[in-house]
Amino acid sequence: MTAAIIAPSRLRLGLAVLAVGAFSAFGTPAQARGPEGIADVAEKVIDAVVNISTSQTVEAKGGGSNSMPQLPPGSPFEEFFDDFFKNRKGPGGGSKGGDNGPPKKTNSLGSGFIIDTSGVVVTNNHVIADADEINVILNDGTKIKAELVGVDKKTDLAVLKFKSPKPLVSVKFGDSDKLRLGDWVVAIGNPFSLGGTVTAGIVSAKNRDISSGPYDSYIQTDAAINRGNSGGPLFNLDGDVIGVNTLIISPSGGSIGIGFAVPSKTVAGVVDQLRQFGELRRGWLGVRIQSVTDEIAESLNIKPPRGALVAGIDDKGPAKPAGIEPGDVVVKFDGKDVKDPKDLSRVVADTAVGKEVDVVIIRKGEEQTKKVTLGRLQDPDKVQAAVKSDEPAPEKPVTQKALGLDLAALNKDLRTRYKIKESVKGVVVTNVDANSDAAEKRLSAGDVIVEVAQEAVSSGADIQKRVDQLKKDGKKSVLLLVSNADGELRFVALSVQ
Repeated sequence: MTAAIIAPSRLRLGLAVLAVGAFSAFGTPAQARGPEGIADVAEKVIDAVVNISTSQTVEAKGGGSNSMPQLPPGSPFEEFFDDFFKNRKGPGGGSKGGDNGPPKKTNSLGSGFIIDTSGVVVTNNHVIADADEINVILNDGTKIKAELVGVDKKTDLAVLKFKSPKPLVSVKFGDSDKLRLGDWVVAIGNPFSLGGTVTAGIVSAKNRDISSGPYDSYIQTDAAINRGNSGGPLFNLDGDVIGVNTLIISPSGGSIGIGFAVPSKTVAGVVDQLRQFGELRRGWLGVRIQSVTDEIAESLNIKPPRGALVAGIDDKGPAKPAGIEPGDVVVKFDGKDVKDPKDLSRVVADTAVGKEVDVVIIRKGEEQTKKVTLGRLQDPDKVQAAVKSDEPAPEKPVTQKALGLDLAALNKDLRTRYKIKESVKGVVVTNVDANSDAAEKRLSAGDVIVEVAQEAVSSGADIQKRVDQLKKDGKKSVLLLVSNADGELRFVALSVQ
């Protein structure tokens, strides 16, 4: 698969090319124009940009002489043949030519670029995913079989290697951190199987999070990029690679001027590890984190709201022996400011395994510094889902109402009803008022309130007492530490008004 397209309702992988002309009311070209250096950049780097051709064996559908030929996605003939063979299908949608034939090979095309004259190529993982055979096609048309060095699915990057019978041209990574909004950039790739296509645009945004992965920090550009451009380089005007074109947002499959590239700072680190180890070795802190909302910030006396709130600690992770606790807010990691959970996830992942770092936290309104020696993040991540039951208990427990919740002390019957682990301590929620703030924050029956305002509770009366005190103190919200049945923790701020 070479690429996919990102519709507004669903972000998916893909890229596109679009020619745009601007004219004045009198039909003359508008004054806006690109810099003179684009041609020099293209001429300098074009031979380092390659096409990636892959083939995959798939089960044939509707075999016989009437089956549609296999074409690269985006081929100019794809739409023609698609319409032609749809019209030749028999009743029920089957081909008139007979039953399914033998397995066939499908071909797809993408882009890549050479970073080492020994024959090392960078591309997108989705360009070569599930391929039986991978070939690199040089700018002069030479086709050479390539081997896979390694992939990183979380950043959608892959490294290939091949042996060339002729000298190669390579490009180097630039510093994506130095990019400014409005800087000119040049994209080169293989849109719609056309090969060696150059387009230009500007940097529209930096550090863009489009929720496509855990480490999103894309460069957004209006440079035209399309199907087949995936894995191709995004250059600055010095001819350095400052990104790998990976995604677009498009309602139609064509470019609308919103494309995304993985920044070179991320790419360079991933490529180094893939070349060295064949896999990624990311740092691991051993915490579960969530956003610091305005309500949570008010409850924790954090002004302005910032950082990553620690909701849970892995018993075997490096954060626990370092003294980090649930309720701590991480505001700085290894000298880098942490504005939100994504910041922390990215900087931890980019930090070397085994490195000792300073982690600055806010605990009960005061900053503290903890020294942590990072572990290694295991892949795939193991996530346990909460298991809940709606089966009624034999007897209705004694409950107390507070914060729109029906609350009861944990006992054997309630643990059985909601399948709550023995390690979970606190006050169980047995019902939630549908019109309450608690319902909006997605609290539900079977959740267990472990702490109120960072103090442990064991009964509904404990909770009501803490809420009454907070009201007297003029607080607008109360911070709850909530556990699910499996013991996974999260913080929830509820209004006390």
